[in-house]
Amino acid sequence: MVSESFLLELPKCEHHLHLEGTLEPDLLFPLAKRNNIKLPDHFPQTVEALEKRYTQFKDLQDFLDYYYIGTNVLITEDDFFDLAFAYFTKVSKQGLVHAEVFYDPQSHTTRGIPLEVVTRGFDRACKKAQEEYGITSKLIMCLLRHLPCEDGMKTIAEAEPLIKNGTIHGLGLDSAEKPFPPALFVECYERAAQINPDIKLTAHAGEEGPHTFVSDALDLLNVTRIDHGINSTKNEELLDRLAEQRTMLTVCPLSNVKLQVVQAVKELPLQMLVDKDVPFSLNSDDPAYFGGYIIDNYYQVNKDFPHWDHSVWERIARNSINGSWCDQKRKNELLAKVDAVMAKYT
Repeated sequence: MVSESFLLELPKCEHHLHLEGTLEPDLLFPLAKRNNIKLPDHFPQTVEALEKRYTQFKDLQDFLDYYYIGTNVLITEDDFFDLAFAYFTKVSKQGLVHAEVFYDPQSHTTRGIPLEVVTRGFDRACKKAQEEYGITSKLIMCLLRHLPCEDGMKTIAEAEPLIKNGTIHGLGLDSAEKPFPPALFVECYERAAQINPDIKLTAHAGEEGPHTFVSDALDLLNVTRIDHGINSTKNEELLDRLAEQRTMLTVCPLSNVKLQVVQAVKELPLQMLVDKDVPFSLNSDDPAYFGGYIIDNYYQVNKDFPHWDHSVWERIARNSINGSWCDQKRKNELLAKVDAVMAKYT
């Protein structure tokens, strides 16, 4: 086991973070009051009661039901800014140096909130985080897979100017995985790539869904990254492919436990990914709901994989940087930070 001080100082990149999933109860209730939003009667009415409910999710859908209620308190550009900047402020103390963050426009446009309002608020927070904390970032627009492809196409059409100018750097696919395979969204991904051939593509796959969802996301959607992807370990040929192509998996340990994918972090096939040289990063997913930000995920993995030495953690840090969508100059800066921390501790 390595020291927590080493893990804290190790430069971290987060690639699987839903900004709406950082809505802590102590911000949710003030925003509801600010925007005169009445929460459902069955929804917990205090910070303490809501925090307790967040420890009791039965599965992904149970979490999503609360997640989408929470998004209803987000109305104005300042709401989205406040939400995202609160996240950046928190992780600025956890060794985070680069973040590629998800957001779900359809959760807001269906409520009459313009996509531009949502994006401007989040983009402002990203820029301020770089100015104040030195954290670089990219915005990834996700499509909700429980909504039909036609809805996704409409969202992409609304986002076209922001995709063209690079404000939206990537396209992702999230929400309930199992009943909605990647094949349903081929047209959406093709359209995004037509608008901007440089757009980066990723998709949630292989968390609840089978390893074939991972292969389909690679083959049908042309993604270069897989979000979650732990069921890739069920197929040797797929693992070899991920390793050879350097396709990074964005693994979310504490999230996987909270949503009953596994019963404990030690059950995750992380050692197999290390042994097979499949690149992966460690991420927090929806930390307000799952009880842990990025450093908490690092600490828990360290406890559950105590035989990992500094060199294994160095590989994880380097793979996280090399798998990021920032330019090579920024990657070199971050790799130099890893060198400095390794020199200090080894």
